[in-house]
Amino acid sequence: MISLIVRLLAFVFLITGCADHSCYREGDRVRLFLSHGHAREVLFFSSVEGFGLQRAKKMDETTWWEVTVPDRGAFTYFYIVDGKVHLPDCPYREKDDFGVYNCLYR
Repeated sequence: MISLIVRLLAFVFLITGCADHSCYREGDRVRLFLSHGHAREVLFFSSVEGFGLQRAKKMDETTWWEVTVPDRGAFTYFYIVDGKVHLPDCPYREKDDFGVYNCLYR
């Protein structure tokens, strides 16, 4: 029941806020949300998973996509939306070894 309430509150925050990106801890996991218009596919890459591909799940009847990763402290990440690299408006960024910025979760 508590998990459902947390999910509903997070969803309300997401759809009423102006940000296109949000994340929060839930137990030993980090949940990330991205709103991207009418995207057909959202892929997520993070240092938590060795930058392996993870498909984001579309939340029903919204423009929001969700991905969950283990909470192992700070990590870097980025998205690919419909085949194009997308870096959301994230509060922290870090350059990788190739000189490209990634979001940084702390």
